[in-house]
Amino acid sequence: MPRQLDLTDPLARETAAERERLADLYAVLTPDQWSAPSLCAGWRVREVLAHVTMPYRHSAVRVLRGIAAARGDFNRFADRIARDDTARLSDAELLTALRDNISHPWQPPRGGQGGALSHDVIHGLDVTEALGLARPPADRVRQVLVGAGPRAFAFFGTDLTGVRLVATDAAFAVGDGPETVEMSVADVLLRVTGRR
Repeated sequence: MPRQLDLTDPLARETAAERERLADLYAVLTPDQWSAPSLCAGWRVREVLAHVTMPYRHSAVRVLRGIAAARGDFNRFADRIARDDTARLSDAELLTALRDNISHPWQPPRGGQGGALSHDVIHGLDVTEALGLARPPADRVRQVLVGAGPRAFAFFGTDLTGVRLVATDAAFAVGDGPETVEMSVADVLLRVTGRR
């Protein structure tokens, strides 16, 4: 039997729930919505889903070779493979790749289960925010932020100098500056990942 998420782990349950939520959202998109720009610069909704499902459709060896071909630049590789995949796969095939892998145990290198949840929630917001669709539950977003920490914020180039962001719908705050800005926890995540 293929490996699956360990659903005794609360983060794994949240990951599966987020994938299920997103699969349901993608299932009712119109062709225009599939072609709409996302919050990922240069990517339409379909490229985002191609990226999210890449670990289910491509082997680790294929990914490592692709990164090497991109001279070690993961972002360049990710852009290239997302565009290649959307050129050869239909929207329905991309949706099937998500739906069939809701319990897939993939985790990003050094990211653990929290990294897998972050990947799905952040890229989900890239689509739902662009299309004006429902956000994930506030507590799920809070779990992403709690697990992120300084290293993750540095990855996104987050600068909270002088600012403290306080979530209005979940128990979360980040930053220690004198200026307090209140916003939803999803807006906090969008801000710290450079989407706002």
